Amino acid sequence: MERSEAYGFSGAMSGAFLLSCLLFAAISRRQRGPYMDEVFHVPQAQAYCHGRFLQWDPMITTLPGLYLVSVGVVKPAAWLLGWTGSVVCSVGMLRFINLLFSAGNFYLLYLLLFKIHQKNKAVSGFQRILSALILAMFPTLYFFTFLYYTDPGSVFFTLFAYLMCLYGNHKTSALLGFCGFMFRQTNIVWTVFCAGNVVAEKLNEAWKTELQKKKDEKISSKKGSFSDLTRILQFLIKYLISPKNLVTLTALTWPYITLVTVFFGFVFINGGIVVGDRSSHEACLHFPQLFYFLSFTVFFSFPHLLTPSKIRKFLQSLRKHPVQYSLITIISLFLIWKFTYVHKYLLADNRHYTFYVWRKVFQRHELVKYVLVPFYIFAGWTFTDTLKSKSIFWILMYFVCLLAVTVPQKLLEFRYFILPFLIYRLNIPFPSMYRQLLELAFYIVVNAVSFYLFLSRTFRWENSDEIQRFMW
Repeated sequence: MERSEAYGFSGAMSGAFLLSCLLFAAISRRQRGPYMDEVFHVPQAQAYCHGRFLQWDPMITTLPGLYLVSVGVVKPAAWLLGWTGSVVCSVGMLRFINLLFSAGNFYLLYLLLFKIHQKNKAVSGFQRILSALILAMFPTLYFFTFLYYTDPGSVFFTLFAYLMCLYGNHKTSALLGFCGFMFRQTNIVWTVFCAGNVVAEKLNEAWKTELQKKKDEKISSKKGSFSDLTRILQFLIKYLISPKNLVTLTALTWPYITLVTVFFGFVFINGGIVVGDRSSHEACLHFPQLFYFLSFTVFFSFPHLLTPSKIRKFLQSLRKHPVQYSLITIISLFLIWKFTYVHKYLLADNRHYTFYVWRKVFQRHELVKYVLVPFYIFAGWTFTDTLKSKSIFWILMYFVCLLAVTVPQKLLEFRYFILPFLIYRLNIPFPSMYRQLLELAFYIVVNAVSFYLFLSRTFRWENSDEIQRFMW
């Protein structure tokens, strides 16, 4: 990092942290007590603060990573600073843990952008800093910086594991992946993603060697026609059934394999992936979740994905491959018809934005969910098109992980899309400065509206005296 870039990054991070502290103070003044899921998380963390590690609220469905880290930070700080009484492990103190995680996420996002795009000499230090700032302010994640939720810590350890994987520190990566798993069980998918990075790299090297042997320059190692994809899949199967190749891959990825084995042991002993209350967190094949995620990504990345040039390219692709797109349309319609689920929380809880998205869009008419298929197809095409700089094996690996982390979820919840979105956004080519600034301005507006609604547009339920607030 050059000195000017270091100064610029320090200034951006310090400024963002100061702004977050001011916003944190405003939110803590207006919402002093636990809100929403904090009603479960805060008392559980406070029980750990008092040494009651065997106490567990059965309504909590995640592992105790957040509470263990909180106690590990707050207790030593209280001892060093002489804090006593109710201030130790208070709601505000526990929420502050996520403010620290948020600062860590800013730094990790910058390091990841530096590592992933290090071969692109055209990217300036200012662009890297700006992109890190944009992603650190990603609205769905940034909102939960100010509440005691698992999301900031979950993102921190997962991004840290990804960074260590890219640098080849696979034992450290697997250990950090375990920490991420302790925050949210579905993060095991991103441990598989880290292992997949290693496998994809080896596959790409072998594929290039295969092309060199055949001297067939018409076949790309990135993306190609349907026939090229068929040949790549044949090569993939041939490579993976080789015992020698499997031994090599196992030797490279054994830390991740060990963690995944531990995960399956946990699932077997626990009787499922969810701890605590399982009645509202049943796994199912909810394929439309992939369509919702693609729509979510287009919305938050519209400066990069929803452009006139992208639309023109998509229409050209549509004209060139009508049979393939017709088949994709039929499959999409079938998946929506047979595999659309509506969780009871989605219909009952009017504090979440998803409640209004579902009511205002999908509940307008029974056919709306089918009418949106052309947009889903465009979203899928433009999403994939922005990843064309990655190898075909990386793309296949990422989509497998994307399906694994979204499809089994019955509840439409934007928080579940945070990590797949961030990993996608980190890996697309650097956009122009204009598009980055447009994205930043859009995030600032969305965040401003979100915090305004949360703080100022409160309401009450008929059967409750508690103040209710809008949130992601």
